[in-house]
Amino acid sequence: MIVVAAMAAVIWITGWAMGSPRQARLLMLGILLTAILALHVVLPDGHPLREATGQEPGFWLLLVGVVVAAWGYMQLLGRVRAEATRRQAPPAAPVQASRTFSDAELGRYARHITLREIGGIGQRALHDAKVLVVGAGGLGSPALLYLGAAGVGTLGVIDGDAVEASNLQRQVIHGEADLGRPKAQSAADAVVALNPHVSVRTYSRRLTPDIAAELLESYDLVLDGSDSFETRALVNRSAVRAGKPLIAAALTQWEGQISLYDPAHGGPCYACLFPEAPAPGLAPSCAEAGVAGPLPGIMGSMMALEAVKHLAGAGETLRGRMLLFDGLHAEARVVAIDARRDCPVCGGRGLPGRA
Repeated sequence: MIVVAAMAAVIWITGWAMGSPRQARLLMLGILLTAILALHVVLPDGHPLREATGQEPGFWLLLVGVVVAAWGYMQLLGRVRAEATRRQAPPAAPVQASRTFSDAELGRYARHITLREIGGIGQRALHDAKVLVVGAGGLGSPALLYLGAAGVGTLGVIDGDAVEASNLQRQVIHGEADLGRPKAQSAADAVVALNPHVSVRTYSRRLTPDIAAELLESYDLVLDGSDSFETRALVNRSAVRAGKPLIAAALTQWEGQISLYDPAHGGPCYACLFPEAPAPGLAPSCAEAGVAGPLPGIMGSMMALEAVKHLAGAGETLRGRMLLFDGLHAEARVVAIDARRDCPVCGGRGLPGRA
């Protein structure tokens, strides 16, 4: 056994001196031990080689098993590390390569990068994305916070209102110290405080037809958290004309709805479902009908989740589907929605053969 130990030591030290990988050295030890085990099986009892290497093959069989297990573990570990490196690597760009993540960013986004559906490529897509959020109220508050925390590189927020005390029951991005401040600026400060690695553009004004087209052109995705039909219709028209996907949600009292409107890629637009403003009294505002405080948080978080999925190419989005949520009875269901051929905004562009 001393002879075998000496041979193993020579193999290991020589391999280390020559710079051989640890897996290769383990493989050589495995070959040596397998050869000795074979000698024990082939040679008869009392043979000098068997005497020199021990009487029974059991010890060597166990040792071979240990070496093989160690070698297999190193192989598996190498593959895991290679896969982790691949996922963290940014996607290849045709002309320019984006900068790599800093150590601080890698630590911050580690849970995303670990997800098979996002990984390093998806996180890079989030970092490179530009998302406009219309409204920094109940829906925009959680959407902005989660998009900022998720690492969306550029966020735009447009809102012409100032923070009021009645907002604080549900608009969690604002605090008592923000009363009287423009909502867009208050929201931007909260996002940057949460994640200094993102950039936030603020527009402290209402979205109007004269600026909508130019504003949306600067972004890849639009989230509509506004609280009036006129603004929703304007956002939808502008998104359709610019070819931008739109995630829109709405809520009242205990209920909410959300969908991804994207006629350019086979889905309906908002006007396919809601071509006209509802009759007076059918869709009261939150001030008129009230709203459960956590409900905007649920629907706004869903908006952020749909945005992350869309940008990272993960899972199945709500394009062509609408999620309806009833918070009072803890029920949710998803219904299919189709483009309308006679839609006054998109003209049924999302119908088969028309996209």
